[in-house]
Amino acid sequence: MTAGSKHQDVLDWTNACWDRLPAHPELRGRAGEMAAKLAGEVAGGKLPFLALPFLNALANDLAELERAYLPRFEHMLLLGIGGSALGARALQKAFAPGQDLPGHAGKSLWIMDNVDASTLEAHLSRLPAEKTLVYVVSKSGDTIETIGQYFLVKQWLKNALPGAWKDHLLLNTDEKKGYLRQEAAQFGIRTLPVPDNLGGRYSAISAVGLVPAAFLGMDWRALARGFKSVAAPLAEPGLDARKLAVHPSFEFAVWAKALMDAGYSELITFFYIPQWASFADWFTQLWAESLGKDGQGSQPIPAVGVTDQHSVNQMFLDGPRNKACLFVERAEGPAGLPFPADMPEIFDYLQGKRFGELLPAEALGTRMALCQSEVPLLALRLGADDAERAGKMMALLGAATLLTGWLMGINPVDQPAVELGKRLAKARLGASGLVEEKTALAAFTGQAGGGTRDERGL
Repeated sequence: MTAGSKHQDVLDWTNACWDRLPAHPELRGRAGEMAAKLAGEVAGGKLPFLALPFLNALANDLAELERAYLPRFEHMLLLGIGGSALGARALQKAFAPGQDLPGHAGKSLWIMDNVDASTLEAHLSRLPAEKTLVYVVSKSGDTIETIGQYFLVKQWLKNALPGAWKDHLLLNTDEKKGYLRQEAAQFGIRTLPVPDNLGGRYSAISAVGLVPAAFLGMDWRALARGFKSVAAPLAEPGLDARKLAVHPSFEFAVWAKALMDAGYSELITFFYIPQWASFADWFTQLWAESLGKDGQGSQPIPAVGVTDQHSVNQMFLDGPRNKACLFVERAEGPAGLPFPADMPEIFDYLQGKRFGELLPAEALGTRMALCQSEVPLLALRLGADDAERAGKMMALLGAATLLTGWLMGINPVDQPAVELGKRLAKARLGASGLVEEKTALAAFTGQAGGGTRDERGL
């Protein structure tokens, strides 16, 4: 990964510990198989997150929204959960952090990615409806958490703005089917489509993440440009074993699968770019939901430097030797304020230095400590912490996740276990059908089938 600045973007494999990963030569030999699978899936329209066939049309839509629609609003209330929210939150925290700082007077993004009743009521009681755009994100159009919020927020808008409520809604959903598509057709609500075969956790570089980015004034074009620079080679018709073997996403996938085969069951993502901390949460969902299948996978553990040096790093350094680490840092950060000249003598080593020097020093110290504790470590060092680099990183991690899943022999774009929980929740709420789920619920809660509760007071 390279970029046109004085600092390159690099993957540092120095401490990856290949010598402890005996499966890696065989895995590298599967490059031809993986290249053929990629070519077939792309040609079949099954990997839009890599091929980005929707991007030109979306860019035109975003430009029009920026010109005539988004400037009308001061607040965006995003209704979405999981992949419909995590990418947008990571982008907001990284590139529009002003709303988290004192004295913010600009645009604000509020994300409702849970079903806490008091939080929803607080937002609806404090947000000015006339200045708020509600962005509803659900590919299926019937995600119960999001649709439940939508019913209440729609009523809030109708009460506050009886003649203009629908102009304050923007729906991102399937182009042809689902409840939200029905709502759009019935009321003439603005929509943007979620492309076919684009799962939520792979959708940040689509309208899902780019609409909030455009609303907040981010350089979404640079974000998309960076993503495409890494993803495009994987979607080219001429992809073969030789080309895939040198792509960083395949090398990452080989490393990740070889780690699993060697018993490394946890993958730490340690971000030493503080404003990028939420990207660790974004990656956690991407990795866990994609690869936790058939008793396989490695548990992703999000961490941010330097905060987690003082919380969980003791476990990383001196706990079970089952951990590897993806260490993300930047080549150069802000200089920061200079330290004052009249500090106590015991801190004289800070004389003449600036506050911004602490973070890279602590990053180096933590990286060295992890390596000395025999934690296999891959360092992603970015030339800058800008939108283009974020796009490149997201493409790298998305493609690596996909390829890791294929090397594992599982489907990295479904989530069958999650679907079971959704069906059980609907059964608990009384949805029609779902006979097996309702029977299982009755037995589990001790209401039928001879179940016995074992509950004890604290």
